[in-house]
Amino acid sequence: MASPPTPHREPHREPPRARRHERAARRRERRGARGREQWRSGARAGRGRRNGRGPLSAAQRRELMRDRLIQSRLTPNAISLTGLALNVAAAALIWERLFVVGGVAFVVGSIMDTLDGRYSRMSGKGTPFGAFLDSTLDRAEEGIVLTAVAAVFASHREAAAVAAVVLAVLASLMVSYTRARAEALGVECKVGIATRPVRVVILAVGLIFARGAGLGDFELLQPAVYVLAALSVVTVGQRVWHVRRELRRL
Repeated sequence: MASPPTPHREPHREPPRARRHERAARRRERRGARGREQWRSGARAGRGRRNGRGPLSAAQRRELMRDRLIQSRLTPNAISLTGLALNVAAAALIWERLFVVGGVAFVVGSIMDTLDGRYSRMSGKGTPFGAFLDSTLDRAEEGIVLTAVAAVFASHREAAAVAAVVLAVLASLMVSYTRARAEALGVECKVGIATRPVRVVILAVGLIFARGAGLGDFELLQPAVYVLAALSVVTVGQRVWHVRRELRRL
């Protein structure tokens, strides 16, 4: 009597999203390994120069300072938290109508937000949680500063300006969300006019040249908020269109 045929089994295939996450984890691990190897080679080169004779050049001094920074206990998360503290201080200064000092604190805090990622890649000290924390704090910091700006407008009963700030906050969050969602689908999405550096520059100019800031008879905070809101909305549209086009090509 013939045996019944063996049922055909489909080979187990890993879900596309799991494969994307696994590839991203491997890329982060490779970047960390490259950063650690660069640190080791730089440290060896620095020791060799210090044991040699003659003054160091400017490039060698910069590399030596970088090596010492990497060897220190400084972590990317510490840089991210410093940026958060500076943006909270900027919001408090804006509420007190100290627009110039608040604008400077906002700019320095935003620069810290860009340095943490670079330092993470350079030193090899980055972690998946650090990348998550960096992205989360970036969104919170921008919202905190814009909330203080909205409070200033509300105290002057400028309803249109308050509405523009709310739109700017919503659109800036959507700019970040569209990129994150696109990358989860396997599409790189860095297009658009109002990227984070552009938004920082627009708001910083508005703060430094706000009414009562003391730098001439200017009132650029309100126009800056209108421009920020409009460009952020346009950027959301650009990213949605970009993702739609790229997904059709797959």
